[in-house]
Amino acid sequence: MNQKIIKNTLILTAITLISGLLLGFVYEITKEPIAASRENRKQEAYHTVFQEAETFQTFEAFEEKEAEEILRNAGVSGCYVNEAALALDSGENAIGSVVTATSKEGYGGEIKVSVGITLDGTVTGIELLSISETAGLGMNAQEPEFKEQFQDVNTDHFEVVKGDGGKEGKIDALSGATITTDAVTNAVNAAVAYYHGAMEGGSVNE
Repeated sequence: MNQKIIKNTLILTAITLISGLLLGFVYEITKEPIAASRENRKQEAYHTVFQEAETFQTFEAFEEKEAEEILRNAGVSGCYVNEAALALDSGENAIGSVVTATSKEGYGGEIKVSVGITLDGTVTGIELLSISETAGLGMNAQEPEFKEQFQDVNTDHFEVVKGDGGKEGKIDALSGATITTDAVTNAVNAAVAYYHGAMEGGSVNE
């Protein structure tokens, strides 16, 4: 009986070791293509939200703790800033920024949004990088009609309203998806707050 237990234990241990080695091998093979795919997706989003830019340069001065403080001072809660980049023209001059922020308060989880912002603080567009909301309701945040409400608006704070959107900084709530609307809008507000707090004018704010 003991020999049978030992034999089965050895078999299970061997299977576990082999499985672990195979998973590690698969990870090593796929990690670079996955990273490249994510980078391509990010660059596509950057170009979508800031079409006038030729290239984008990582904002090396980005610091998580500073970003947290900026959002706290701006009164933006439930969000964090992921990263930021300078939008450059063909002469490599800064013409604005792209800030990516995430709301932790979506109906189906976190919602990550990239936001293009010109030097004078005008939002050029938004793109949702990650969203898992209810089909036909919250997922409608991906529709152009919703995202275009943020486009070409210069404001420090977007506000969700019901039936009175389309005005400067006023965002029409998605039907049946107010939580999603709030989450996306808060993420955009986080990006705008970070821009004004750390990147305004295309340079690092002291």
